Amino acid sequence: MFDFETTVAEIEWKVRKLMEENERLRTEVERSAEQCQQLQEQVNSQNITINNLKEQNNILKLGNTLTQKGNTVEIKLKINQLIRSIDKSLALINRSE
Repeated sequence: MFDFETTVAEIEWKVRKLMEENERLRTEVERSAEQCQQLQEQVNSQNITINNLKEQNNILKLGNTLTQKGNTVEIKLKINQLIRSIDKSLALINRSE
């Protein structure tokens, strides 16, 4: 009879330990999921910042082109390219919202 009670007690102890470990792991998974979401938001924010900086760079290049009194056809092409790039950035921003 003693062995049976000992075995049951050991099983109960192991079950409690497994339940504690399970709860700890659930908490860790939740924390990791929150961290993953925060990192994803940070990545999206940085992508938007990168696109904005690229647009500013293109605007500066366009401004330099205009001050150099270059070919008007070339300037028009660069303006069209800039407009397409702005449209793509706006579509990316709208998609991420």
